[in-house]
Amino acid sequence: MDFLRPTTWEEALAAKADQPESVPIQGGTDVMVEINFDVRRPVALLDLSQVPELRDWEMAGGLCRVGAGVPYTRIIDELGGPLPGLAQASRTVGSPQIRNRGSVGGNLGAASPAGDSHPPLLAAGAVVEAESRDRGVRMIPAAEFYRGVKRSALEPDELIRAVHVPPATGPQYFSKVGTRNAMVIAVCSFAIALHPGEGRVGTGIGSAAPTPRRALEAEALLAAELDWTAPLDPTLLKRFGELCAAAAAPIDDVRGTAGYRVHAIGVMARRTLTWAWNDHLGRRAA
Repeated sequence: MDFLRPTTWEEALAAKADQPESVPIQGGTDVMVEINFDVRRPVALLDLSQVPELRDWEMAGGLCRVGAGVPYTRIIDELGGPLPGLAQASRTVGSPQIRNRGSVGGNLGAASPAGDSHPPLLAAGAVVEAESRDRGVRMIPAAEFYRGVKRSALEPDELIRAVHVPPATGPQYFSKVGTRNAMVIAVCSFAIALHPGEGRVGTGIGSAAPTPRRALEAEALLAAELDWTAPLDPTLLKRFGELCAAAAAPIDDVRGTAGYRVHAIGVMARRTLTWAWNDHLGRRAA
């Protein structure tokens, strides 16, 4: 197994172009587990941990641009204001050691349906910045990024450079069900983001389908029927939960049954919308 260790972004792109079968590694929290358990044996590892361009975030063009190597710990400490949903999800990732090493870029690269960052990225309307040496930069909406179980829209010679996320204009929440309270892969998860200025609500479902996905019919229901100045209608809330549950397409596995996941998505959808709506009305009254 070759071990490639570029120190600049240009070197990283060149290495990926020359060896498209190489597997990028930043914190190693997913890749090294697979190697240790002999799930995969890549011909080369492309270590991106020494590439400084990946380690920073900035506000640019009205968006928060988070470098692919920014660890969860910094998202929690520094981005809880503009990206509250992503910061909440980051708090649920693994242990402190994992949060110090793991990153949203790595989560996206792995493209696991159970990745904790995917639902809030979908709910917020994030866009993934990918780049190749020969074809340049490509912007991929998060809703189009996931193509199958651990498969993404990335081309073999592309690397993720950053993710662009609109700063929150309303309350955001993330909820996760696991077999215990910490250091666990999600049985299922759900994120919600209120966008009051647009009169819409974004959603994200995790670990309850072959890919992370939005509950599009549920979003359309709220866009058509929500009164943004009034308390939440219980009938509308119930229907929202039902449509979110119907958007899931889970399987039975060692962590939970399909039936349980469908039920839990409906519960989490109702809870997170209630929490977000109460926050929204509280801000209007303040």
